[in-house]
Amino acid sequence: MTARVLAFFNKKTGVGKTSLAYHLAWMYSDLGVCVLAADLDPQANLSAAFLDDETIEEFWREDAHPRTVYGCVRPLQERTGDLGEPYVHSIEEGPHLLVGNMSLSLFEDLLSDQWPRASDSEVGAFRVLSAFWRMMQQGAEKVGAELVVMDLGPNLGAINRTALISADYIAVPLGPDLFSIRGLQTLGPTLQQWRVLWKRRLDVRPNASLDIPRGTMEPIGYLVLQHWEWMGRPVGAYHKWIARIPRAYREAVPSDLPDPESGVGNDPACILLLKHYRSLIPMAQEARKPIFHLKAADGAIGSHFQAVLSARKDFELLARAIAGRIGLTIPDQ
Repeated sequence: MTARVLAFFNKKTGVGKTSLAYHLAWMYSDLGVCVLAADLDPQANLSAAFLDDETIEEFWREDAHPRTVYGCVRPLQERTGDLGEPYVHSIEEGPHLLVGNMSLSLFEDLLSDQWPRASDSEVGAFRVLSAFWRMMQQGAEKVGAELVVMDLGPNLGAINRTALISADYIAVPLGPDLFSIRGLQTLGPTLQQWRVLWKRRLDVRPNASLDIPRGTMEPIGYLVLQHWEWMGRPVGAYHKWIARIPRAYREAVPSDLPDPESGVGNDPACILLLKHYRSLIPMAQEARKPIFHLKAADGAIGSHFQAVLSARKDFELLARAIAGRIGLTIPDQ
């Protein structure tokens, strides 16, 4: 049985993709779901959230980088063989991780080169273009993960195209601003185009039994992140942009979901509005733990402690909402 692959993706920077992937991986782990976090961003920000600098340096110091995502695809990159065996790093009492590597950017040209070759039914092209999907599935099988949460960089390049055709589901994080709304105008059509083009390649694959992704890329909705609240409602500067999101999302990302009657709060495509946790974020980064794991010893006292409780409630609500949309069962506790 293959693991579900969920991608949080938006080509705009600063909308919280990495933070979202990191916190959701932890929350699902807390809820009893075995989850694998896959760092496919060449900037390796997700790995930096999970691991301290000394640990990451150890992973990158090894000549062949065998315990990183680049080490796994390196035989393909260097034309010396097929996909290497993925190494899965287990976080103590938490999720599992496919460790990122800045050298993954070296794989971009090969992915770009092999994309048109797949149209000519070349087996080698399908081997390269399925590398991320096979790596994630093999890694998930190693630890028994039911879900893979994937973090990507903010662009529409060959690495992200290959990663996204490996995704079963895509959630779109948005910020309450003009740039997020305008970004949807190219993001939605690009995802649709990639889905169509990959389907054409599947139709001409040389062997129907090839172990390759289906390219489902089903959009499950959007999240609005990092808005400020006053008395439980987004402040005016953000509310103007939030109000424009439902229509912009519908125009860019076709969906079977009904149109909202009024605003984000009643939009079936909106998974959740997630507020900005302000000073808790640097506190959590320093402690190298998710916001909702912060304790008094980390500085979460007084109003900060109440915010920690609120964050746990919000992220659990988000995790359960996403689970409902992708058919993931959360164990009874």
